[in-house]
Amino acid sequence: MPDYYRRDLLILGVGNPLFGDDGFGPAVADELERRGRVPSFAAVLDVGTGVREILFDLILATERPREVVIVDALDCGREPGEIFKVMIDEVPAIKSHDFSLHLAPSLNLLKELRDNAGVTVTILAAQPEPIPEMVTGGLSTAAQKAVQEASDYIEANYFKT
Repeated sequence: MPDYYRRDLLILGVGNPLFGDDGFGPAVADELERRGRVPSFAAVLDVGTGVREILFDLILATERPREVVIVDALDCGREPGEIFKVMIDEVPAIKSHDFSLHLAPSLNLLKELRDNAGVTVTILAAQPEPIPEMVTGGLSTAAQKAVQEASDYIEANYFKT
């Protein structure tokens, strides 16, 4: 069993950096690691687009974190770069199927993790610029700023001892 299953807090950076602002989640995970202030009770992972596998494993695990924070880009018609928290049940119904945020099937896994395994699950999202259809690496200026803001938010609200 991976060590991060035994941590109280697991932060998962979700997204594909090959598609513009879709790389927001991995960029936040990288920034948190770069800062070097992740407390011993927490783990931060860049899971790219492999979030479903991690969530499925967590559901089956005998030990699991008390809280999971998903960090991802979510198009909810807000201003590009705006950071916002979303509870699982608040994900707009229209988005539960297109979740370029890699959550389409993952929403059900998140609900199962919350409802059947007793894990607190939060989605920390950023409004992306339009996600390109072709490979276009790099974050927009708004998303780059959002990476810093989201990292600051996580440190202030989740890394307290």
